[in-house]
Amino acid sequence: MSLDSDVLIDRRRLRRKVSFWRVVSFLALAALLLWGGAEATGLGELARSEKHIARIEINGPITYDRRQLEMLEAIAKDDTVQGVIVSINSPGGTTSGGEALYNALRKIAEKKPLTASITTLGASAAYLSAIASDHLVAQYTSLTGSIGVLFQYGNAKGLLEKIGVEMDAIKSAPLKAEPNFYEPATPEVKETLQELIDDTYMWFVGLVAERRGLSKERALQLANGQVYTGHQAKDLELIDEIGGEQAAHQWLIDEKGLSSDLEIIDWKPESDERSLPFPANLLGFLGSENQNLVISLLKTAKSVVDSSLPLDGLVSVWQAPDAATVSALGGAKHD
Repeated sequence: MSLDSDVLIDRRRLRRKVSFWRVVSFLALAALLLWGGAEATGLGELARSEKHIARIEINGPITYDRRQLEMLEAIAKDDTVQGVIVSINSPGGTTSGGEALYNALRKIAEKKPLTASITTLGASAAYLSAIASDHLVAQYTSLTGSIGVLFQYGNAKGLLEKIGVEMDAIKSAPLKAEPNFYEPATPEVKETLQELIDDTYMWFVGLVAERRGLSKERALQLANGQVYTGHQAKDLELIDEIGGEQAAHQWLIDEKGLSSDLEIIDWKPESDERSLPFPANLLGFLGSENQNLVISLLKTAKSVVDSSLPLDGLVSVWQAPDAATVSALGGAKHD
């Protein structure tokens, strides 16, 4: 009987231990699901409920980015954002993308102080975005400027003739679908393209003159496509100050009266992970290899697209032969 009693007691103890760990496991799983759900749906951004300074990054080629524009609109409406620092490292991109960024940043600047800091590179459409700020900072050796517009097209007529391919077209008018890749552009087509370029170029120059307090004539002199160092740009009044993000932050404190105690918080557009269906995001937080594979594939595809990004339409971009090397090294090269 004594043995049976001991066995019974041990079983009860074991049952209590199992029940305890079941409850703990259930609570841990519930907490994990709630946390994962908050992250997956964006509710985790409740941490921004305190007053702060928003940091926005503009990196790589600029295109029309809907998610980024939605984020900028949210910043403009968010009363907890007391000021904004725009960190720029970009060679430019599509002119329409730069225009959209400029307009979105100006809407923010109408409501709260906004400053920009060019790190390695802030040229062409990236410079267009930068002048939306009320105070523009760049490093001594940063590269900026390259004010201008570009329209490029190729011609493969010689190649097509060599491989025996002929192209024909029936058009509603001579300028329809021009220029094309299978015949040289006519003088009429080139004249039309030049008018298109000149119209956008003068719009760009006008913004530079307005935002930098320059005469139209002076802005035209500087808008010859040349790239300037931060030091040169300061002398030419294309930027306001030599320095980095710390200088931009200090301007918000000294000139706009923001508290030095305000935290600087990064704002980023909705990520690829968050764009996945809610269950797929939860699988990721539970360690699902399948969901991690989906995210990995998305990131790989994005990197491929970014590395060979098609810049259709008018382009405002600095196309130096060693631009990628310069960006990777963090500034101009010195041999």
